[in-house]
Amino acid sequence: MNTNTLKAELSQHLPSFPKLQQHRQQWQSSLAELFADNPDRARQMTLEMGPILLDYSKSHLTEDTLSLLLQLTREAGLEQAIKALLNGESVNNTEDRPAWHSLLRAGSSLTREGADVEETQKKMAAFVEQVHSGNWKGYENDTITDVVNIGIGGSDLGPRMVCKALCDYHQQPVKVHFVANIDGAEIFHTLKNLNPKTTLFIVASKSFTTLETLENATTARQWMLDAGCAEDQLQHHFVAISTNLAKATAFGINSDNIFPMWDWVGGRYSLWSAIGLPIALAVGWEHFQQLLAGAGAMDDHFAEAPFEANMPVLLALLTFWYSQCWGAQSQAVLPYCHQLQRLPDYMQQLDMESLGKCVNREGTPVDYPTGIAIWGTEESNGQHSFHQLFHQGTAMIPVDFIATLKPNHPHQGQHRQLLGCCLSQSQALLAGKSLQRAEQELRDEGRSEDDIQRLASHKVIPGNRPSNTLLLDRLTPNSLGSLIALYEHKVYVLSVLLNINAYDQWGVELGKQLGVQIDKALVSGELPDSWDSSTKGLAERILGG
Repeated sequence: MNTNTLKAELSQHLPSFPKLQQHRQQWQSSLAELFADNPDRARQMTLEMGPILLDYSKSHLTEDTLSLLLQLTREAGLEQAIKALLNGESVNNTEDRPAWHSLLRAGSSLTREGADVEETQKKMAAFVEQVHSGNWKGYENDTITDVVNIGIGGSDLGPRMVCKALCDYHQQPVKVHFVANIDGAEIFHTLKNLNPKTTLFIVASKSFTTLETLENATTARQWMLDAGCAEDQLQHHFVAISTNLAKATAFGINSDNIFPMWDWVGGRYSLWSAIGLPIALAVGWEHFQQLLAGAGAMDDHFAEAPFEANMPVLLALLTFWYSQCWGAQSQAVLPYCHQLQRLPDYMQQLDMESLGKCVNREGTPVDYPTGIAIWGTEESNGQHSFHQLFHQGTAMIPVDFIATLKPNHPHQGQHRQLLGCCLSQSQALLAGKSLQRAEQELRDEGRSEDDIQRLASHKVIPGNRPSNTLLLDRLTPNSLGSLIALYEHKVYVLSVLLNINAYDQWGVELGKQLGVQIDKALVSGELPDSWDSSTKGLAERILGG
C-alpha cells in the first residue's frame, strides 16, 4: 500500500491525518542531523516510569511531529477510550465484553458478573501453598515435584514467557514445564523424564474444547493410567482452568480443583488471572503478587500521565507514525537479556492477534495498514544473523532494544559487554557509515585505489534507522509486570488510533473450525468434493502415506 496516498477511511476517523502525511512528505532531516541540531535531544526525549527508562530520541520526531500525533489522539477520543478500558466498559464491541484485565492487578475485591477476583486469588494462593509445602499428594502419597501446564495461545505464551523471565526466582522443589504443540513430540519429550507419581498437570482451556489442549491432556491422562494411577485418583494429578465445569469434571478433574476464567479477560491478556497459576507455582505467591503490582503501577501511569509523557501512548504514536507514514511493515523487539528470550514470541500474539484486522469497529473495510509483523530474538545472537537486514537492507524496520542495567548473575564483565552491544547497535542504526568513511578505512588498510573504488560502496551503511531503548533497573517480578503492561497498553492505543477492535480474533476461530472438519475427514477417509484441489491432494497423500 502506497503510504503517500490519501487514506480516506483513516482521514475520516482522524481529520488531521493528511497534515501528518504532508509533514512526512516534507521531512528532510536525518536522525544524525536532529542530534547535531539539538545537543539536549536525548534528555528531552527520555522518560522514566518506575523501574523502566525509555529513550525514544533515536526516532524521526520533532516538536511539530509530536504535536500532530497528539492531535490525532484527541480526534480518536483516546482519553475517553482509556477510561472506558480501565473502568470495565465493553471496549470489545463485537462480543459486547469488557477487556478488564487491569482489574486483576488492582488489588481489588470487586465482583464482576458473578466472578469474585479476590476469592479466586485466595484459592490460587492456597493451592500454591499446598503444593510448595508438600501437602498436595499424588496417588501413592508422594509430594509433587513437577507441574506440567497444558494450554496453547494465551494459556501458554504468557505464562511460559514469564516463567522463563523469572527463572532466578524459581522455588524448589517444584519445576514447571509447558506443553502446547499438538505435535506429540513436545509432550513425549516432556514426560519421558518425569515421574507420574510426582507430576501434576494444569489443563488450561476456557471452553475445555481446544483441540491441541484436549489432545495433550488426553495423552497425559493415559500416561497416568498406564503408570498405575486409578481413575478415581486422577483428581490428585489434574487441575483445570476453565469455564466449562461439566467437561472438566467429566475428564476426571475434581470440581474443587477447577479455577475460573472469565469472558472479560482475553486469552492474550490472561496471565494475570488463574492462567498465571504455573507462574505462581514457579516463583511463589509473593512474587506473583509483585508481578501484578508492577502491572498495576503501569496501569496508573497509563491512566494519569499526560500523553506527551505517557510511555504506552508514546510507543504507540511512534509505531503509528512509522507504519502509516514511513511504510514500516514490521517491528523488531530485541531483548538484550537471556531471561527475556521468549518476550518476542509473546509480543507476536499480543500485537498481531490484536491488530491484525481488515475492518474497523463499525465493520467497514479499512484502506490503511493495521497490524505489522513483530519479530525478534534474544541478543546478542541476532547481531550475528538478521541485523544485516537492519543495517544495509532496504526495508524500514523500527527496533525496540530492551536491556537491564543490573544482571541477575555474577558475571559483571559480560553484562557490561552485552550492554555495549546494545548501545552499539542502536548507535550504528542511527549513524551508519558514509562512503567517505568507507573509502578512508580502506585507505588506512593499505588498499589500492582500484580496490577502494570496487569495495567502498559495499561497505556503506545508510544509517538513519529508528530505534527505542528501554532500560529496566533489574529484571524482577515487579519490573517485568510493568514492561508487559506497557506493551499491552501500547497495543490498545494503536487500536484506538486505527479504529479497530483489539480484543476479538475471528481469524483464529476460522482456523480452528476448518481444523476440526479436516481432522474428521482424515479419520473417515472421506474427502469432500468441495475442497480446493491443493487441500484435497495433500489430504490424499496423507491418507496414502
